[in-house]
Amino acid sequence: MRICEIFRSIQGEGLTMGVPTVFVRTVGCNLDCSWCDTKYSFTGGTEMSIPEIMKRIGSCRTVCVTGGEPMLQKDIYELFDALLKAGKRIVLETNGSVDLKDVPDDPLVMISMDIKCPSSGMSDRMLDSNTELLTMKDQLKFVIKDQTDLDYAIRYLKDHQVRTNVIFGPVGGTDKLEWLVDEVLRNDVDARVLPQLHKIIWGDKKGV
Repeated sequence: MRICEIFRSIQGEGLTMGVPTVFVRTVGCNLDCSWCDTKYSFTGGTEMSIPEIMKRIGSCRTVCVTGGEPMLQKDIYELFDALLKAGKRIVLETNGSVDLKDVPDDPLVMISMDIKCPSSGMSDRMLDSNTELLTMKDQLKFVIKDQTDLDYAIRYLKDHQVRTNVIFGPVGGTDKLEWLVDEVLRNDVDARVLPQLHKIIWGDKKGV
């Protein structure tokens, strides 16, 4: 498996925000979002075996498998199996464009899936059937830059059968939070508004 980086920190996003986590960041992505903050993961990296990855993870109970797009890795399911056998909780961060039907249906697996809004330039690449797979142990995230993105997200929630936790976050992780909160309240949207905690703590920095 091609690995960009493995590091231990706290989760900065979503329902597990603040939880000590080992991040396994894979190399490669099939999208190119305009505001992406991990483009350094698109190329390079190191080839690592599953046992090597598991050794680096160590005793930490929660593992975030991220990218890039980790579902592009041919041996991703082998990694899932190893993590589950070790009793790890998995948070799979995926961009919403790759079929998730074979992701293990296990209480220890949380799918953290994006729906890309228009400002990303990738909103036409989403695989809507993935949304139907999500349950209340998972989360659906919208990264929102402006009113156009907000309107798109609200319309998406109205047009699709969403049965999971919904998270709205601002582009950049901390920008326009007050505006986004005001708009979610004004439009009576059933969503959490969350920042990126790691950027509040460390700023725009790799490996945290």
